[in-house]
Amino acid sequence: MGKIVGAALASHHPGLMQCEDFRKLMGAGEDSDLIGGYERLRDRIIAARPDVIMILDSHWFTTGFHLIDGGAGYKGMYVSDEMPWYLHGVDYDYQGCPELALAIEKVGVEKKVAVRAICHPDLGRQYATINLIKQMRLDLMGVRIVSVSSCQNAKWRHFIESGAVIGEGIRQSGLRVMLLASGALSHRFNDIDWVKKHPNIFHENNVSSTENVNSDKGAIELFKQGRHDQILERWEDEYRLRYWEAQGAHYLQMVGALGGAACRSVGTPLSAYENARGTGNIHIWFDVPQ
Repeated sequence: MGKIVGAALASHHPGLMQCEDFRKLMGAGEDSDLIGGYERLRDRIIAARPDVIMILDSHWFTTGFHLIDGGAGYKGMYVSDEMPWYLHGVDYDYQGCPELALAIEKVGVEKKVAVRAICHPDLGRQYATINLIKQMRLDLMGVRIVSVSSCQNAKWRHFIESGAVIGEGIRQSGLRVMLLASGALSHRFNDIDWVKKHPNIFHENNVSSTENVNSDKGAIELFKQGRHDQILERWEDEYRLRYWEAQGAHYLQMVGALGGAACRSVGTPLSAYENARGTGNIHIWFDVPQ
């Protein structure tokens, strides 16, 4: 029987893909702690010994279905259409896992949940996937990599449902799978003409609002207690209003795969909480009972 061997929430913001000198210039002489956090996260992934790393991609927007990429492999050169002057020329070459995507689709059909596998080698890549692969050198680990979309006409309960389908598909696959929820917490960008409040652009004072900082930190404390049930209870009245990236699809599908409101996986922060153009970012590892 397959199983989930680890899970994490990870930031992917484009500033982390710039050279160290530029990052330190933006950080008033300090590098982003998310960079060091990638190494801490990579060490834990290696220790978990996954066959497949599943990236819940908060930039791959789909309509009508939650999609699982089922190509045998992906190779190309990535240029961001969002920030082509800032994020470009990133080569990628990694193996996919069609059998996992198809196993998850099978469960979706059985449970009448709109989850579908897409097995096309020319399917476009998004930087929520590519940046994690490059920063943590996931393509050099000898594991296969699969991305999952964020369906833009789904509500939070639908992401929990698709996550449950993913979890069951993993169990039926016989594979050891690591879940990486790639995205931010609060995701309100600062205006184009904003003036930074702190010289270190990564500093939390530069997150878009004090309310978002307080809400993000409250969620992080609940993660540390393993109280995902309380996150879900507060979703409609708080976290949805803080506009987590991709409606929180990356986190919600992860926690759905781990049992939904019954999940008690304790979170360990592996980086500082930081700003990226107003959004709240952090790496958090979640222990998964074996």
